[in-house]
Amino acid sequence: MSVGEQLINDWQQRFPQCSEPYAELAAQCGVGTERVLAEFKQMSQGGSLSRIGGIWGSGAGGAALLCAFAVPTQRLESVAALVNADPGVNHNYQREHAYNLWFVITGADQAQVAAGVSSLELASGLHALRLPMQRAYRINLGFDLQRPHALGCTARSSGHERVRDGSRAVQDPDRALAALVEDGLPLIPRPYAAWAQALGCSEAHIFAKLAEWLAQGTLRRFGVVVRHHELGFAANAMCVFDVADADVDARAAVLAQQPGVTLCYRRARAPGWPYNLYCMLHGRERGQVLAWLDAARAAAELERVPQTVLFSRRRFKQCGARYFRNFAVPAPAALASEAVHA
Repeated sequence: MSVGEQLINDWQQRFPQCSEPYAELAAQCGVGTERVLAEFKQMSQGGSLSRIGGIWGSGAGGAALLCAFAVPTQRLESVAALVNADPGVNHNYQREHAYNLWFVITGADQAQVAAGVSSLELASGLHALRLPMQRAYRINLGFDLQRPHALGCTARSSGHERVRDGSRAVQDPDRALAALVEDGLPLIPRPYAAWAQALGCSEAHIFAKLAEWLAQGTLRRFGVVVRHHELGFAANAMCVFDVADADVDARAAVLAQQPGVTLCYRRARAPGWPYNLYCMLHGRERGQVLAWLDAARAAAELERVPQTVLFSRRRFKQCGARYFRNFAVPAPAALASEAVHA
């Protein structure tokens, strides 16, 4: 495994929280700090590295909603561009279904998210499915480059991202730090010192706050965040099931543990959309994903329930949720010229 692959593979779940984290990684990889920084910069420029930062737990910073439009083929490009332009949209995919444009929109609260969806409906002339999450059973987007069919099992992974029905919200005094966590660590030898200087606090305060957020589930993880398409995991499918409400938790508990399943949620049904149990599978090849799905359905006894499979066809937008973008703090002038954000 190359140095770049090791850096991506081993630190997706928990990144070092110390004054010189890139030196720590360098020591473990047997190379110099400059080599580590150069590798991360190259991966960032190439697109496989999104950032080195945090993934928030549900309710930590605002609200999010999965939505879908049924877009006439000839309008798909223009409607996708309209959705992409909304700053609250962080994911936007074409999928194989009559409902062919699926996006996630975020905001400070549910009212802001609802207003954002209504605005997109008005601008597009289309009606959106609105599918709020009711419970998360599995959230695991670690990608193992050594064992590509063992998703989420990176060498320094705890096995899955922290899943809780609700996490503690970021408090107002901490929102500027949260904005930096969303943006990602700068690729300089002492990145936390840059954050501390920008915030007028100590590194120790930052480390304590990150540890607190991780312990209470406000942050699901703090580590290397990758773009799976650029790593070769381009065959991904959203599978949806119409399960009796009384059976969802039991079926989901089994489904969430199956090989290849990276995400598993319960969502509210919508008019014309009867499905309430969702899972995602990410793989390198479509056939492998379908094989995983067959095995998962059998294990969870879901073969006979109404269901459909929506493979993604095109990615229009993928970025981290920005709940705290209005609290962003500019980097100190002395460091801004050096910092390259992942």
